[in-house]
Amino acid sequence: MTSQNLTQYHIAILIPCYNETKTIKQVVKNFQSVVPHALIYVYDNNSTDATFTEALAAGAIVRKVKLQGKGNVVRRMFADVEADIYIMVDGDATYDASMAPKLIDTLLAGPNDMVNAARVNQEKEAYRFGHVFGNKLLTSLVTKIFGKNLTDMLSGYRAFSRRFVKSFPCNAKAFEIETELTIHALALRLPVEEIQTNYFARPEGSFSKLSTYKDGFYILGAIASLIKKEKSLLFFNVVAFISIAFAMILSFPVFLEFLKTGLVPRFPTWILSVGLSVVATLSVVCGIILDTLATSRREAMHLKYLSYPALTLSDPVILQNADVMPAKAGIQAFK
Repeated sequence: MTSQNLTQYHIAILIPCYNETKTIKQVVKNFQSVVPHALIYVYDNNSTDATFTEALAAGAIVRKVKLQGKGNVVRRMFADVEADIYIMVDGDATYDASMAPKLIDTLLAGPNDMVNAARVNQEKEAYRFGHVFGNKLLTSLVTKIFGKNLTDMLSGYRAFSRRFVKSFPCNAKAFEIETELTIHALALRLPVEEIQTNYFARPEGSFSKLSTYKDGFYILGAIASLIKKEKSLLFFNVVAFISIAFAMILSFPVFLEFLKTGLVPRFPTWILSVGLSVVATLSVVCGIILDTLATSRREAMHLKYLSYPALTLSDPVILQNADVMPAKAGIQAFK
């Protein structure tokens, strides 16, 4: 697909930034050369270096977000920016800007609502072992529960449709934003695709803001919270199963002794097992109630999503790549 084919769409490049003075100008320039008609937005999150002025000098539209955390920045970007197609990328120069047209092509060819760029390491220093292991573990957990065979859930390089961005109820505050984006798409069963992209080491003097263990546990907690929210019945059934299992283990010897002697000498243990049984029962009831509420919430989000028009396939090249034949080949992209 050529840039000329894309001029009918309003494309926004969204770059959340915190202390990226060493790389932000390069990132902006790279995307300007690859998608020259796109508007590039840099949202500075209380940087203490020259990120703001460097991005401004590079020709980006630069805005500030006072609430600290990547999730807060993405929430603000999605609320402020109007476009047909959105590309979100980190400002650390680790992602390949030349893949942006392929992201857009894949988004349109579906049409899809999210295209994830899975990272392929080009340099040994690009991806720490702890990050690789944690990413694989967390991605496997999410895809096992919600479906869809994504390989890099924590990638910061993605393309979105307008209907996804404007119907996404962003609650994340920090680095769990990628997890929330993924689970939102999978929970609503939106069309999602994944492509591979080169992933490079940070330039000298540029440092990652992600803590392998601290943020890893934080993301794990976010996953648990989202499972409770989106898969309430599953979550509380697991709690019920664990509770009833412990109740049976504790009560079994007490019950055997009662059958033999007619006495309950370990009364506190018996009370605990009964209490755990009550917890199991309440968990199942809570799961049923919250699952009903979650279904209603998903229906409301889906209706909001449907209130925005889908990206249309109006270009012959896109139609060829998509391998589809719509009823009217001359349909126009919405504005």
